[in-house]
Amino acid sequence: MAAILLGAAACAHAAAEPSSGKVSAAIEALIDGRHQPLGVLTPGQQAELRDCYRAGGYAPLWLDSGSRPDRDARDARAVLNGAADDGLDPADYYRSRLDRLASVLQAESPALPGELAAFDVALSAGLLRYMRDLHLGRVDPRTIGFRFSVPGDRHDLAALLGAARADHRIAGIAADLRPSLARYGELRAALLRYRAFAADAELAAPLPLPAAAGPVRPGEAYDGARRLWRLLSAFGDLAAGTPPPADSARYEGALVDGVKRFQIRHGLEPDGVLGRSTLAALRIPLTRRVRQIELALERLRWLPHLVDQRLVFINIPMFRLWAWDALPPSGAPSVGMDVIVGRALNTQTPVFVEEMREVIFRPYWNVPPSILRHEVLPMIERDPGYLQREDMEIVRGAGDDAEPVDATAENLGRLRQGALRLRQRPGSRNALGLIKFVFPNEQNVYMHGTPAQALFSRRRRDFSHGCVRVEDPLALAEWALADRPEWTRNEILAAAEGSQSIHVKLTRPIQVILFYTTAAVTPEDGTLRFADDIYRHDARLDRALAARRFAR
Repeated sequence: MAAILLGAAACAHAAAEPSSGKVSAAIEALIDGRHQPLGVLTPGQQAELRDCYRAGGYAPLWLDSGSRPDRDARDARAVLNGAADDGLDPADYYRSRLDRLASVLQAESPALPGELAAFDVALSAGLLRYMRDLHLGRVDPRTIGFRFSVPGDRHDLAALLGAARADHRIAGIAADLRPSLARYGELRAALLRYRAFAADAELAAPLPLPAAAGPVRPGEAYDGARRLWRLLSAFGDLAAGTPPPADSARYEGALVDGVKRFQIRHGLEPDGVLGRSTLAALRIPLTRRVRQIELALERLRWLPHLVDQRLVFINIPMFRLWAWDALPPSGAPSVGMDVIVGRALNTQTPVFVEEMREVIFRPYWNVPPSILRHEVLPMIERDPGYLQREDMEIVRGAGDDAEPVDATAENLGRLRQGALRLRQRPGSRNALGLIKFVFPNEQNVYMHGTPAQALFSRRRRDFSHGCVRVEDPLALAEWALADRPEWTRNEILAAAEGSQSIHVKLTRPIQVILFYTTAAVTPEDGTLRFADDIYRHDARLDRALAARRFAR
């Protein structure tokens, strides 16, 4: 990225020999909007184009001395035509217009100044828009509910384009702007595979439903066995070289193992039974899977630059947490575990990036006002013994040393008005378990343990009020405190099982990313997995992108 330091004039300095004054005048008019066939350009886009052309007197950038597209222009068009490989739409970058104008410029008769200008500006505008979309994404995540507080890395795209033009390395410009995460490259490769699957008529045809109304169990008849073998072989759920079933009408043998792997990759119970959920997942159109991957790539472009610190990454719809000691997080994670997230109906876990700064052993649970109002107060009214049984207390003031007060009618009234607080004492019954992980944020979301361990056996785990419950808080605490040698595993166990709350500040903050994607390559085994769109974020992003296409 050092090329961006060359200054905005680099784009103009890379120009070919200036053409006639008429072409330059036409280019300036196009950029200023006096004649605008490219549609509405935002003030920012106009400013970037001026940065590209102003220093060179608005001479064309992409034409040779014979007023034909030069080598860099051909490379640039190839880059734009390949935008779909990153889940982008080449039509967003004036592909049809550039194709038409390129034909005009290649014709025997000389092109008009306006045609030369239109080609040159369309190519520059298309490249700048492509670069921005590839680097930062097409949709502002805040418009669809993603609370990313870290601003996007803002490059001088005009200068970057100019430097690439000057060095004749337009073909490699995408590599400078794609997210550096290994997961992005793996998803990009998966997109190409699934596009090929969707174009295969046999694979794209719906898998036959069983003749019987009920599920198909191992060893039972199923007319779609050979089609199922073909599908699982393509997806990689069957080992390479697995032969087709000897009995094309029976579900057995390697097919059952392949279905179990398919079930794991799609968040289903790996029982090997072709039940309703498994058949529904197998029959989802491959074009929809392609779209899931495209939306996943878009979201990865929203991520801020990952600083040189440890990282916790939580994928909400896959109910999974990973932690890495070093960046970029390209290898296997140091820690991986299941999580429970907010309920899809009304207490969704938000998406944001923050920093973990503290671990609390034996935490108090300060009951949030919404839970107090809608759940706890009605319970107290129905059951006077509720507070004692749940080990809760009414307190005056903030912090762990807040003063407890009696649960009198007067104090219950003050609690209802917000003048007092309700909290649950530390212990094995505490809703936060024995350890809490704090990363301050406006939504007051944090990670914590839970006494309700049985819920981790469920495949779908959206049960919380918005915070993230972790399956193995001891392992996460041991990892988080690894740079404090006095906090050995024995010390951590002693603190968790002790008699008082202990707050431990981290030596260095740990970046925490609460993320949402329904298609991901998992870092443990490198397999492509899909999840249900439990919060409907995919649907919202799809609508936002459709609206963008409509406004094009």
